[in-house]
Amino acid sequence: MKTICLFFCLLLATYTSIKAQDSTAMLCATPPMGWNSWNLFEEKVSDSLLHEIADAMVTNGMKDAGYKYIIIDDLWTGGRDNKNRLIADPVRFPNGMKAVADYVHSKGLKLGIYSDAAPLTCGGVTGSYGFEELDAKTFASWGIDYLKYDYCNAPEDVTTAFARYKKMGDALKATGRPIVYAICEWGQRKPWLWASAAGGQLWRTTWDLRDTWQSNNKNLTGIMEVFDQQEGLTQYAGPGSWNDPDLLMVGLYGKGSSSNAGTNGKGCTPAEYKSHFALWCMLAAPLIVNSDLRHLSAETLQLLTNKDLIAVNQDSLGKQAETIYKKEDIQVLKKELANGDVAICILNRSNSPKSGLLSLQKDLDIWKPFTAAKEVFQNKTVKKTDKLSYQLEAHACTVYRMMR
Repeated sequence: MKTICLFFCLLLATYTSIKAQDSTAMLCATPPMGWNSWNLFEEKVSDSLLHEIADAMVTNGMKDAGYKYIIIDDLWTGGRDNKNRLIADPVRFPNGMKAVADYVHSKGLKLGIYSDAAPLTCGGVTGSYGFEELDAKTFASWGIDYLKYDYCNAPEDVTTAFARYKKMGDALKATGRPIVYAICEWGQRKPWLWASAAGGQLWRTTWDLRDTWQSNNKNLTGIMEVFDQQEGLTQYAGPGSWNDPDLLMVGLYGKGSSSNAGTNGKGCTPAEYKSHFALWCMLAAPLIVNSDLRHLSAETLQLLTNKDLIAVNQDSLGKQAETIYKKEDIQVLKKELANGDVAICILNRSNSPKSGLLSLQKDLDIWKPFTAAKEVFQNKTVKKTDKLSYQLEAHACTVYRMMR
């Protein structure tokens, strides 16, 4: 019976996925960009902190670069009131969540919130199971624009997961408010096959990402482990439907108890953060930052607001990059763009520097003529060329935009 139910669930998802994608294409038409509270602040998230983060996103130029969501993660709730409505922690949110939303909206930004498809969240506070319709209405009444919906403390089978996620997805739609729905079940049940049919605009594809380049530990997910798990998922990405390889570690530098659990505690190098950000842009992944926006270094801010990389990520065609070359620790990704341009990322996975020259035709099997190639980190444009050069330190990458 379980096998039959699983087959029916996946069949239903396949049958309705195109219709579901069409109906959500205007909501989250490009990968969402914003900030999340979890790794740095956890239970310390508060209205005053969110005000400061929203202010920083505006003043440091991130809003102008395309970032717009301020997302509250777990441990914000104070339980339910006598009418079973969720309430925010009264100490950290003394004026309630609608006041937070109003402030964020006054800055021209959007507010996201978190819940779980079980009685308790991952952090052990009140979840939404059994109260989906009420909670969706509550979120809408507060002015919430984005829901991250987790799956801790819930049954493992895909049939139940689909049913629980769809119930919340339907409840969100019924409110009439456009709320981006981020399905967070960590990729165990292959959500790329059914999450769109459940109402989601994005879905996690892996366990939580850690602030390390490569863990070499099956119980941890470094940037390379998560990146490799995106292979084969290209066909499931597109406007209104995004594979989500988790939050950006850029700029954490070892801060944040969750992102550093089990790692060396030092975080990544500047070159690794640059590659991390570039790869997520190539993958058409959500760009959700974890670092403290109030205290970003000039180098981190410059990376996070790189207009050429963001343009690749936010391209309206919505293509996820695919690997077209992999040899001797050099990996090359190609991402087609809406205007006919092509983005090429050359990644050095080695622990030592690498340099070389790649032929577009012979090495990369790209035969389309281009008038110029722009290297986006150095902001240099090379006239018509049929070869791409690279000189990369360990774990670094270079990104070219090939222009028609």
